[in-house]
Amino acid sequence: MSKPRRERRSVVAVEAVGPYVLLRIGRGGLEPGRPGQFFMLEAPGRVLPRPMSLCLAPAGELGFLLDPIGPGTRALAELEHGDSIHVFGPLGNGFHLDVERPLLVGGGIGVAPFPYLSEALEHPPVVLGFRTEWHAEAAVLVPQAEVVIDPMLVTEAMPLDRDVLACGPEPMLEAVRALCPDAQLAWEAPMACGYGACYGCVVEIDGELKRLCVEGPVLCSS
Repeated sequence: MSKPRRERRSVVAVEAVGPYVLLRIGRGGLEPGRPGQFFMLEAPGRVLPRPMSLCLAPAGELGFLLDPIGPGTRALAELEHGDSIHVFGPLGNGFHLDVERPLLVGGGIGVAPFPYLSEALEHPPVVLGFRTEWHAEAAVLVPQAEVVIDPMLVTEAMPLDRDVLACGPEPMLEAVRALCPDAQLAWEAPMACGYGACYGCVVEIDGELKRLCVEGPVLCSS
């Protein structure tokens, strides 16, 4: 597993993808790690960094898909070419890639780790759910994606004979694991440090407390 590093890196590009923003930075000495791991990005003018799953890892770059809904993510989305920020990672546990019949299942900004994951798994089938057609523009980042729009649910479109790797809002993850108890699920929680010191990302799953930054964010539900 790649050892995390903290570096100040320059912004290569900031691109709109529907309502989301793809932030691309120079890789430098940072390793991309395993799909599903995350990086802490220090937003300009904000006290705490923000955890972001790696979306893309082309040569010499790291790409992060942002949903600019809070002050931290908005500050990151307002960066411009040539700006620089501190980046720390890769952190946490990613997806296990030794699966025979992978199926990626995502909802909303949960699509973020899938471009990198899809490439690592040689482009398996994908089911993505979005609130609107505008949000669904992000599906262009993931080859072979089947898209469903609210009120249709991803669980209505996903086959049940696959090894599921999922990322999305908690209700979606709960519904997926009810159908596929062995699914790998990438959970979300606010994080302040990214390496287990602050206990800010503790969530209760099946009666057990998990620090998502060190035990997750990807957990097997069985």
